[in-house]
Amino acid sequence: MIALIIGILVSLVVTIVGTPLLIKLVHKLHYGQYIRQDGPQSHQIKRGTPTMGGVVINLAIVCGWLASALYRYLANGEPFSASAMLVLFAMLSMGLLGFIDDFAKVRKKQNEGLSVAGKFVGQFILATLYAVLALVVPTKSGFPSAQAGMSFIEEPFLSFEFAGRVVAIILFVVWVNFLMTAWTNAVNLTDGLDGLCTGSSMIAFAGYGLIAFWESYHLKGAGHDGFAYAVSDPLDLTIIAVCAAVACFGFLWYNSNPATIFMGDTGSLALGGLFAAMSIATHTEFLAIIIGGLYVIEVMSDVIQVGYFKLTRRRVFKMAPIHHHFELMGWTETKVVVRFWMIELIFVLMGLMVFYADWASRSGLL
Repeated sequence: MIALIIGILVSLVVTIVGTPLLIKLVHKLHYGQYIRQDGPQSHQIKRGTPTMGGVVINLAIVCGWLASALYRYLANGEPFSASAMLVLFAMLSMGLLGFIDDFAKVRKKQNEGLSVAGKFVGQFILATLYAVLALVVPTKSGFPSAQAGMSFIEEPFLSFEFAGRVVAIILFVVWVNFLMTAWTNAVNLTDGLDGLCTGSSMIAFAGYGLIAFWESYHLKGAGHDGFAYAVSDPLDLTIIAVCAAVACFGFLWYNSNPATIFMGDTGSLALGGLFAAMSIATHTEFLAIIIGGLYVIEVMSDVIQVGYFKLTRRRVFKMAPIHHHFELMGWTETKVVVRFWMIELIFVLMGLMVFYADWASRSGLL
């Protein structure tokens, strides 16, 4: 518990102190956000707002986990968690790709950064590297961070091991690439209004913090009672998830409407990568669809809009992603953001109830 408190405090301090320093630096370098011309006209006033705020979010999460891990090492001789470092690698690598994209935008002085092909190649290389390492690198728990299969909660309902180890790794690489691409794009699309992605991510990672903590408690306290037996280093995953929630909480102070800084792709791609990696590490890839329900709604609204327009040359929504639809219906930006936070909170609570019901049924309580 002390390690968790240390992580929370360090992440909060880094975010609260680091964000205004980054705002000053970005102002000095003239790295302001460029707004899409086809977006709501009310957003044009945001042009020039400092971006790349995800740098602070990423730093806060890493520093929070590192401080807690260092405390446990000095106090108990507990080694650093390879599983945690792999999850952070997924976050930082996607964040680096987002940083390159943000930097390209400010250099070009437009809202287009890396090409679609460039992003895809970068995500493929980084996701593949994470997938392979997650399957082969041993952790302090004695087994790899990931399992070669698809899971709803805990055990895979579809194991890739049916065709041998090599094929299992290949299939898992494909699966991880899909998850990384889906979640990074979903979180990136959600980052369209002041505080929307930050607040939603805070709620989502708080949910994952509770799930990982539950796995940690029952793994250690119940002596491998059939639940979470294959989740590697769940306490470290708890700390990372909570640090992510706290980092978003601190950043929200500056990112709420009217935002004085945007997280940019540096933040949204990193948070998307972290969300995907947390689902893989906690073996809840399909439960994540509920926990990240708002992200799913955002990306599906975009898919529906584009697909329907290509088929009929007509639009389903006034504008996609769907948060812009409600803006154009006359809702204020703040109303859209707060109501979407409420929707995400409902999804997280639903996910937690499903997670608990699954555990209770395994334990004979239901």
